[in-house]
Amino acid sequence: MCANVFGVLKSLFGKPFDGGKRMDHGGPQQQHHHHPMEQPPQLYNPQHPAMMRLYEVQKEVASLGPQVCTFSGLQHDRDYKRLERELTRLLLEVDQVDTEGKPELQGARKRAAQEVEGLLRYLEENTSHPSRQAIELLSNEARQLVDEQVVAPQRSGGVAEINDELVDALQELVLKLTQVKTEGRVPLRKARYRALTRLCAVQDVLEGRTQQQTLSLPLSGDTHEAVHRINQVMVKVSVARGQLVALLMGLSGRDSCTHLSRILTEMQVELDALDVSGNTAIRNYRKQVVEEINGLLKHLDLEVEGDDTRRYDLARNNSIREIEAVRAHVSHLREGVLRHCATADLGFRPKAELQSLLTHLDQVDTARNPCIREARRRAVVEVQAIINFLDLREALARRQPGPAEHPSHRAVWLVLGSLSDLQAQVLGFDGKRADKSYMMLEELLTKQLLTLDAVDPQGDESTKMARKQAVKFAQNILNYLDMKTDEWEY
Repeated sequence: MCANVFGVLKSLFGKPFDGGKRMDHGGPQQQHHHHPMEQPPQLYNPQHPAMMRLYEVQKEVASLGPQVCTFSGLQHDRDYKRLERELTRLLLEVDQVDTEGKPELQGARKRAAQEVEGLLRYLEENTSHPSRQAIELLSNEARQLVDEQVVAPQRSGGVAEINDELVDALQELVLKLTQVKTEGRVPLRKARYRALTRLCAVQDVLEGRTQQQTLSLPLSGDTHEAVHRINQVMVKVSVARGQLVALLMGLSGRDSCTHLSRILTEMQVELDALDVSGNTAIRNYRKQVVEEINGLLKHLDLEVEGDDTRRYDLARNNSIREIEAVRAHVSHLREGVLRHCATADLGFRPKAELQSLLTHLDQVDTARNPCIREARRRAVVEVQAIINFLDLREALARRQPGPAEHPSHRAVWLVLGSLSDLQAQVLGFDGKRADKSYMMLEELLTKQLLTLDAVDPQGDESTKMARKQAVKFAQNILNYLDMKTDEWEY
């Protein structure tokens, strides 16, 4: 969108500015046609003081434009206030240009004002956009969670309790962030990516921690000074971990990435100076601690990553292209499966091909990018849905119930038959959540879950197991239908 701003700054002498409308809507520049008897407007002398002043404004707008078009913060940020102040100043300067009442100068001044107003409007729209607000709300929720359970306990001298509930809550926030729509706007993509990278980094830091004092004293019957020194470093690493988490989540106070990097590097130097050549166990212990320090250091470059266009603007990313190529192949296979199933032909069994696609996806490099990671996960779900469908169809075709089959067991298989038919419809569904067909599928799948819930196994273990698997299968179909219609974008 902002690319339109720069093409119109080439000249004020003969080519009109693109107005703010062109920047906002991305439409073609309006062409001005003149009557054959009408003389075209005279190009004004570039040396005229008014044109010279407008040209100076043009250069400043050209300098500020890229900053406006990639600004991903909020209105209370220092950079927002600076950009707003500079653009407002330019607008006032344009307004003060003396046009001497001449239409050509008035037109040039008007177009210059439109460009500045367009940038101001674009800056304000992105900071107040609903998606930008959603990103900030989720970020604040993550900050509060991490502050309460990790940062605050360590600051008060306690120990953070990293439990499954915290890990699951962070993962849920990551998924919600990946689903925030950006409408292709660079500032929104950038804001979403920066929030995601920090949250994913916190996940890595918390899940990758080692226990303090892995080796206790004495070692091999003797007190070893190196172990004591490494244990002391481990205590410092634990403190640094808390500082890093606070930095990543914007809870750091006066700490900085540079300061923490220096502290961690000093720890590495201290460990390198230890003489552990004579003991393999101690050498491995030191190696373990060094690796943890390196793991913390790798997260201190997130500011640079957040400004790297290749990271947050993924339309040309090679990994995304790979994933999209797999998805196109999956779509082709899905159509073939549904076509053959419609004719009750079980001869088309591309399971080996689908398994190879899963292997391919597993090898796609996500480069620690949460959006690429989510894109890959969704592609895996698409492949797995077809594999599960084929597995159930084959199981139904092989089924040969005997006269002694438990009635409850037969009831579960009847539901599985219905689920197979519903899954075929879900695989072929290509609509939205507001569609009647979506609501009908959701209702029918929910009814099957209720039917399974009403099945009484009457103590039969095989029925209990079959019902449990059928419930999981139905839930997976619902989740897949939900994923297909959540309008996610990378």
